[in-house]
Amino acid sequence: MTTDASLLSSELELQQQEELYQQLLLQTVGKMQTENPDSKVIRPQPGMCVKTLSGPGQQKVFVNICQSNSVPLPPEISRDELVELLQSEDPSGYRVPMSLGEPHTEVDNNSQGCTAYDVVVNQEFFQKCQTDPLFQQFVILVSLEGLENKYHLELSRDWKVLKNRKFLGSISEQNIRTKNRPVIEELQPQENFSATAKRPEFTLIVEPSAGDAEYLIAEIKLPGVPSSRSLVLDVGEDRLVLTARPSLFYLDVFHGFLVDQEDSVAQYNSGTQILTVTMPVVSS
Repeated sequence: MTTDASLLSSELELQQQEELYQQLLLQTVGKMQTENPDSKVIRPQPGMCVKTLSGPGQQKVFVNICQSNSVPLPPEISRDELVELLQSEDPSGYRVPMSLGEPHTEVDNNSQGCTAYDVVVNQEFFQKCQTDPLFQQFVILVSLEGLENKYHLELSRDWKVLKNRKFLGSISEQNIRTKNRPVIEELQPQENFSATAKRPEFTLIVEPSAGDAEYLIAEIKLPGVPSSRSLVLDVGEDRLVLTARPSLFYLDVFHGFLVDQEDSVAQYNSGTQILTVTMPVVSS
């Protein structure tokens, strides 16, 4: 008796997709107990401590900008290119990989309670920021913006770098992802692709339907697509781009939410030929 290898491959693929989906559900209810093989625990090194204020109450906040070689190095950029970027209409086009830690309560030099956050960037990039004031201001700015987006904060841009202190409190270990999820791939530019491909039928669902949004779910119908191997998906903070090769479908849609790209999960059902993309909402 012989077995069709393609059927085994298809069955394995569906099993892997189902495992990813179940993993998301476990995270949602807070019962994630298995170790993620795509992540590792790091202990970042001290870097510099930035003092600022938060919200209308002007509460003191300290940001420990730390360094680690485990965090990816951002794309190379010169000082002139950085100046041009900061003067452009969309400076968010340049991404700095960073790990944002949970808030922790500390005591300042005046024995007053305050909140501290740990932000980890690549060690080589941090050293470059230490030698150039412009790069230092830039890494502080993107750190504040990252914390604001993740924790819904409002941080003052009138910050101060503490001269005699590299961090406040204690720097905790952080769990960082070592590689991207295999179902979320980087979309490469394709000339004239959108002119020949069809726009698929899709639906955006907000969960829960009432109250603050927790998840944005995209359901995309892809008739004629045999498996997820034909799909290339790019999940942006407020944008979803899908390509179905060869020249079958192309979708490029913006939505009014800020989503967590790293924790988004995609699942393709080859039976119904529907791609489901589940994206945790950071803010709307």
